[in-house]
Amino acid sequence: MRTGRPKPPLTVLPADQEKLELLARRPKTAQRMALRSKIVLRAGKGLANQEIARQLNVTGATVGKWRERYRIRGMGGLCDDPRPGTPRKITDTQVEEAVTQTLESLPPAATHWSTRSLAKKVGLSQSAVVRIWHTFGLQPHRSETFKLSTDPLLVEKIRDIVGLYLNPPEHAVVLCVDEKSQVQALDRTQPILPLRPGLPEQRTHDYERHGTTSLFAALDIATGKVIGKCRRRHRHQEFLQFMEYVDSGLPPEAGEIHLVLDNYGTHKTPKVVRWFARHPRYHLHFTPTSGSWVNQVERWFAEITNKRIRRGSFDSVRSLEKAIEEYLLYNNQYPKPFVWTADADLILGKIQRLCERISNSPKPSPASQTSSTNV
Repeated sequence: MRTGRPKPPLTVLPADQEKLELLARRPKTAQRMALRSKIVLRAGKGLANQEIARQLNVTGATVGKWRERYRIRGMGGLCDDPRPGTPRKITDTQVEEAVTQTLESLPPAATHWSTRSLAKKVGLSQSAVVRIWHTFGLQPHRSETFKLSTDPLLVEKIRDIVGLYLNPPEHAVVLCVDEKSQVQALDRTQPILPLRPGLPEQRTHDYERHGTTSLFAALDIATGKVIGKCRRRHRHQEFLQFMEYVDSGLPPEAGEIHLVLDNYGTHKTPKVVRWFARHPRYHLHFTPTSGSWVNQVERWFAEITNKRIRRGSFDSVRSLEKAIEEYLLYNNQYPKPFVWTADADLILGKIQRLCERISNSPKPSPASQTSSTNV
């Protein structure tokens, strides 16, 4: 029986063994590189080419090619050789100029570069600028917003509230409380065209206003249930009425109650302060100024807006409030709490890196960063 020409033994270097195993099993590795790594690893164990080809469902010629490439050239042999083609016309200097102009300059009479304006500036084609931007992940046409809190107690407040989320006190209830004010009852001027195959739901761009309501909500972070009430006005009187409603719905054996609140004026009026003084089981935790994102109920407000309010059509405030009440009922029948995963150090680290990127920004002091509350 013919066995073919004897194959020289293949020895995988210890330094390459770990790299090959990583390339073979990492999900983000290109499939061709993962296959070549598996071939070399099996060949290093002494398996014959035909056996490797059978295991990996490839041809024997493929196994022989990459086995020999690694034996002669090492890890570099597993990469594709440069293919013949038109010589490169864009130099590294031109690429560097295009990237530098995008990042460090602005076009005349404009706020950002376009592919055409930059191409004219650096003397390249528009398609070349597009490829350069894609390669370096540059998107001058996009802009996002941010707001850096200037609260002098930013670090302490973040540690306090995040500590409640990650390590809540035993036998206590943690409620995130806020108001979604000025929710508008909007009705489209013409009937909505329903969803059809190949066509999305269609609605008129204009609408009629029928009034507003304010949604007071308290999210239980442990269960995901929400205590909510709609009120036509948004004053401390309505907030106190809502707190009475919350207090009546909580069992006396609930123990201590921790409330996460923002710094809105209705939460700090003298009457509100006196109410909490008469109810000592409530403990208040205020979010940093311009830091309402740390209040989990804001995430729930985004849910109800996206799922029930934004695309709804309401011919009266009462119909809007009815829709909100229906959503509250459904939410509490199938509650799903949010899972908070970011600890205080991670959040403060992001804030610190943001401060280092912008000029004239207040930076958290090292002393305040080492303080801890409920963490």
